[in-house]
Amino acid sequence: MAIIDQSLFNVLEPIASLSSGRKAELAQICFVERVSKDIDPLRMNMSKTTQALYLLKGDLGVNLVDDKKVILRGGSDVAKHPVNTRHKIKAAIALTDIDILRIDTDLLDIMMTWDQVSGNASLSETMTQADSTPQRSAIDWMNDTGVFSANKLQSGVFSRLPPANIEEMFKRMTSIKVEAGQMIIKQGTEGDYYYLIQKGIVEVSRASDPTQNPVVLAELVAGNAFGEEALVSGNKRNATVVMKTDGELLRLNKEDFIELLKAPLISQISMQEAKTKVAAGAQWVDVRLPSEYKYAHLEGAINLPLVEIRQLAETLNKSKTYILYCQTGRRSSAATFILAQSGFNVVTLEGGVKGSALL
Repeated sequence: MAIIDQSLFNVLEPIASLSSGRKAELAQICFVERVSKDIDPLRMNMSKTTQALYLLKGDLGVNLVDDKKVILRGGSDVAKHPVNTRHKIKAAIALTDIDILRIDTDLLDIMMTWDQVSGNASLSETMTQADSTPQRSAIDWMNDTGVFSANKLQSGVFSRLPPANIEEMFKRMTSIKVEAGQMIIKQGTEGDYYYLIQKGIVEVSRASDPTQNPVVLAELVAGNAFGEEALVSGNKRNATVVMKTDGELLRLNKEDFIELLKAPLISQISMQEAKTKVAAGAQWVDVRLPSEYKYAHLEGAINLPLVEIRQLAETLNKSKTYILYCQTGRRSSAATFILAQSGFNVVTLEGGVKGSALL
């Protein structure tokens, strides 16, 4: 396999229309693959559609589902487009040694969507700092592949938001410059903002009670978000966040967060719907404290306490559906939002299990 020369993308559709930043990012995660004569290049892509396959060089024989046979040649006008999106292919065979490029179709679609949303003329207005000083435009932020990398767009919070919400979110966000040692969130205070890290590192810590020294829970870097738990649950801040380095943050106030992020991301289902999903393979997740879980929990539920949900998320399977619950639905809503940001398929049990005979 050979690393891609970014200029190659300028003749492939619809990749050619991507911004230079996205092309540069794509060049780092794609490779040109040599396939020997008499081999089917679609052999590793059984659905024939999960990857967009571009024929760069050589001749490819294609047997279509209607039994028509065609020969595609690298460098031709037809080969500028993915061969397996225009044609319904039953089988293919390399008639010569060929060079191909494979790109995940979902990833490509996300890149196209994000670029087109960020290129919308209505985003041309500049964002402001907290002191009303004009700063970078929304387009600048959205095209920043450091904060909004393809990987984050594919599996993070923005992959699940309607484009209109993304556009509006950037219009309402403000940018603030912060210094090392500056406290951004104090444990026990009311929730007011949701934050995205543009530059710098933050340290998250929690004290079990006022007499104890805080314990460091995590370090977050550019592209990570924090501050959502109190906004989703309505409870007070459960951790302190301090800048470990100088940096820049984007922040969204509580009302805008609830309207643009919380509402679209948190799906609630009834107990009956939840039971049906569990019967089909979904997993109950109890986000209460271990002591609450030990005392009583739904049959088959696993315990992932909200206070540890970020650390425990790595034990979950992104191909599985998880139904989160707590006593009233507050903690489970917060946990659902956190996991949704990381690309997990999660829903919340509406109203929790308060008063339920199942516990």
